[in-house]
Formats: sequence, structure tokens, C-alpha cells
Amino acid sequence: MSLLPNITELVARGRSDLRMGVPIVVGDALVFAAETLNADRLAALRLSGSGLVLALTAWRAETLKARAYDGDVARVVVPEDAPLSWIHSVIDPSDDLNAPMKGPLKTMRNGNADVERAALELVKSARLIPAVVSLPVGQLATDGLTRLGLAALRDELKAAKPLAPVVSARLPLVVNEAGRLHVFRPGDGGEEHYAVEIGRPSRAEPVLTRLHSACFTGDVLGSLKCDCGPQLRGALAQMGAEGEGVLLYLSQEGRGIGLANKMRAYFLQDQGFDTVEANHRLGFEDDERDFRVGAEILRSMGFTQIKLMTNNPRKVEKLSACGLDVVERVPLKEGKGKFNADYLATKAAKSGHLL
Repeated sequence: MSLLPNITELVARGRSDLRMGVPIVVGDALVFAAETLNADRLAALRLSGSGLVLALTAWRAETLKARAYDGDVARVVVPEDAPLSWIHSVIDPSDDLNAPMKGPLKTMRNGNADVERAALELVKSARLIPAVVSLPVGQLATDGLTRLGLAALRDELKAAKPLAPVVSARLPLVVNEAGRLHVFRPGDGGEEHYAVEIGRPSRAEPVLTRLHSACFTGDVLGSLKCDCGPQLRGALAQMGAEGEGVLLYLSQEGRGIGLANKMRAYFLQDQGFDTVEANHRLGFEDDERDFRVGAEILRSMGFTQIKLMTNNPRKVEKLSACGLDVVERVPLKEGKGKFNADYLATKAAKSGHLL
């Protein structure tokens, strides 16, 4: 058995490197996360003599009125004299209203965008702004950098991440003293996910279930901008009243974009954009969550039939597609107020929530 890291471990290493501002090699290109690129490394890249490409998702490109010739990716040519602040202003929409004219931006029409496409997905999984700076490796010294084959990286990013049970222990709760917390750890080195089991629900019958994405601002701080905290407490209360249920607490903050990017979206919402528009201006999809995580946890606990507490029909569809039998959708209408009325209206109008 080799002691060298496998592709899953190499991708985890690459994700960490990008968060730290360290470049990685993907295929035949050197790749940086644009958000964490610093001035010293940018200056070093300029010495190579190779042209720099700033890759953006099609959503961000649409905001900037830049042509995405590659469909879902726009490869913007970085001007030779562009400072680091130029790159950051192009990728970060926080000052779009103050400085709407970022260009003109020249985007590449020819060549292949496969490296940039895979790198953007990797940067998303690192919870960074989806934008990368790339250039051909050429004669650059890359000894010691994480190297990822393009095909292997694409396959790894698409694959469902195996979860391993770490520990479970009794946890008496306010809503029901017969509580138990299960901790699951993903095999790709990502954040742990949790399952709260109320009572001793039968594995042979449909179980009342809630898939709850972590929301630090709502669940912990009591934010009034969303309905997450009330939904969490409401779901637990209903399970407690019925004497059994399973609540999955999944580490997919901000619909999978992470807390920092969620706060960036909140900043844009204060400028007048709705939730979906803010995500798109940042370069994200409406929803970046992976519901395969919840399905795998439920199956590993022995549950195959569920009564799903949700207002989101797409969540029912996603879990059904993962092989679970969703026998009933149980509405969970909690927490509507003056601060989140527009947020909830957007979820209904653009994401299909039944509110």
C-alpha cells in the first residue's frame, strides 16, 4: 500500500492551498484563487511573460456584461498593467453600483476552458468567490505545489463524498429527553455533518425528517433576515411532540456558498438585490447544496422512507432522486416577519417554495 495521497486527499490539499493563497497545478496550468491572490505572487507571475486569464462563472460575467464564449465560463484577459485591485474589483460585486464600468473586458473566444471550469468548481468547494487566475505552467518552477490531473479532478468533484459515522451519544433535549446526536465525517476532509435522533423511530416505517442546512446567523444569533432559526426550533418541537423524528444538521451554510459569501450576499441585499440576484452577482447558482449528503446519512442510519418537513418541492425531488421514498411533504411555515418578508417572497417566486 502506498503512503502517497490519493486523488481525494490531493484535492483536499489543493482546496486548502487555494484558501491560503498558494497556487496549484491543474493539468498544464498554474491556478490561483483570485480572492486570495496577493500582490507579491501577482508580480512574480508577471515575470513569467505569460498572459494571465481571470476565469469567472457565466453568472458573474453576465453582471459585468462580459461575453462567456465558453458557455458557463468566461475567460477574461488580464491587462498587463492591471494591479491586484483591478482583479479584486472584477470578482467582488460589493462596489458594482459605485463603479459599474469594470471594463471593457476582453474575453477569450478560442482555446479550451476545461481547466478553468474544473478550477472554478474547486474554488467553490473551498467556499471562496468563484473566480480563478490561471496561466500556462511553461517554465515556471512548480516543485512542491499540489498537482492535479484534469480528468481525475473533474471525476472527484462530481463524485458523491462517502461519509463515515464518527460517534453517537445520548443527548437529552428540551423538546424531548430521549435525544441522540450522531456525527458523520466526510471522506474528503470537509466539514462534519450531524443527525439528531428523537426517540427511537422505527426503521420499517416512514420517519418525520428535516434536512436543515446550517445557518449560524439564524440558528445561533437569532437573525431576523431569514426563517432558519424558527424552522429549526419548530421542527425539533414537532418531533418532540410526536416522540420521534430525525433532524439532519448539514454544514452547507448559505445554500452551500459558506458564511463569508453569505455575508457578501447580505451586503448586496442591502443594496436592493434579492437573494437569488445576490448569489448570481457573486457568481454562484441559486442553490449550491449537495442533497446526496443527507440521503447517505439517512440510509446509513437505516431509514429509507421519510415524511419530509420542508416547503421546498425541489428538496423532495432531490431526495427522491437519491433513492429515498418521500411518502409525504410536511409543511414547515415558521418565522415570517417584517425583516424577512422579501426573502420569503423571493424563495416562493424564484425557488418554488410553497409558503
